[in-house]
Amino acid sequence: MVVTASTGLILQRNFLAYRRVWWIFATGFLEPVFYLFSIGVGVGALISGFEVGGREIPYAEFVAPGMLAASAMNGAVLDSTFNFFFKLKYSKLFDQMLATPLTTTDIARGELAWSLLRGGVYSLGFLLVMLAMGLVSSWWAVLVLPAALLIGLAFGAVAMALTTYMRSWQDFELVTLSTLPMFLFSATFFPVTTYPGVLRWVVEATPLYRGVVLCRELTTGVVTWDSAVSVVYLVAMGLAGLLVARRRLDSLLLT
Repeated sequence: MVVTASTGLILQRNFLAYRRVWWIFATGFLEPVFYLFSIGVGVGALISGFEVGGREIPYAEFVAPGMLAASAMNGAVLDSTFNFFFKLKYSKLFDQMLATPLTTTDIARGELAWSLLRGGVYSLGFLLVMLAMGLVSSWWAVLVLPAALLIGLAFGAVAMALTTYMRSWQDFELVTLSTLPMFLFSATFFPVTTYPGVLRWVVEATPLYRGVVLCRELTTGVVTWDSAVSVVYLVAMGLAGLLVARRRLDSLLLT
């Protein structure tokens, strides 16, 4: 995603709007942290661990990258759905922006960049927790934050595009209906090999699974072609979502 001066202006506007409630960013990553302590550490005391790349790792080290990917997803989706919908339908903020030299492309890029920033803050906070707990075992982990931003790009862009089709707040039940099963079943808490044939293929085709694979391979140092597949998948998903979001904003705001 290209960051332009117009994108920077929208980022600055959102920063000024949130500066008095900065604690929202500081607390947004706490949910996956609580999951890590309750499931990764608590349940992990009862499980010896899982094999990754030919070596067995503790359960907490297995779960933590999945929590990191989920944190990036949640941060990006939250801002590109509920907040985006309010600006579009109620505050009419985007109509006001179009009275300036900004275009719908600028708006789509700017709002997506802001959701990436939010997801990135969540992911950075969670990564620091992982480092403090000794759950990172490879220098490949320096690429985890860019990977988390890529996950945020994919989910944020698609969520923004789908939000343009939302008619009321009740429609957002579909957001939880889609993100919660992915969080629970995208090999976050147990290996994908536990699923039978066809169901395993379905899980492997979900975007959060691709994000979990990417983060897990980077933090454990077992980097395979699965990571390359995940990068291509997430980039394509993000670009497609951004394109649809921009066209939908044209249809909604320029008619």
